[in-house]
Amino acid sequence: MQDPKSNTQMRMDSDSLYREETFTDSRIGVIRRLTPVTALGEPDDSRPPIYQGQAQVMTPMGALPIDFQIPAATLAEACDGFAEHAQQAVEDTMKEIEKMRREQASSLIVPGQNELPGGGLLRR
Repeated sequence: MQDPKSNTQMRMDSDSLYREETFTDSRIGVIRRLTPVTALGEPDDSRPPIYQGQAQVMTPMGALPIDFQIPAATLAEACDGFAEHAQQAVEDTMKEIEKMRREQASSLIVPGQNELPGGGLLRR
C-alpha cells in the first residue's frame, strides 16, 4: 500500500492558485470570481479572473445544482451574462439527463432475464 504522504497527485500547483470570492443577489444564484494569485497570495495580473455561475433548478426529485462558466472580464459583465449561460447550462444538463435515460432504457437484454424460476416467461 502506498504511503499517503508520498502521493504527488495531491500536490497543489502553486503556479495556478486563485482567490475565491462569492457574490449573490439572494434570489437567482451565485457568481464566483476566481482571482489569480501568486504563491505569496498577491494578485497575479498575468492571468485573467474566472467567473463561474451557480444556480438551482427545481425538479420532481428536488433541487438540481447547476454550475457553469461565464466568459467575462468584469463582475458587471458576469452579471449581464448570468441568465444566458445559466439557461444554456440547464439545457445541456437536461439533454444529458435525457441521454442517460435513453441509455438506461435501451440496456442490453440478458438471456434468461425474463424467465421465472422453474420455467415460463415473465410477462410485462
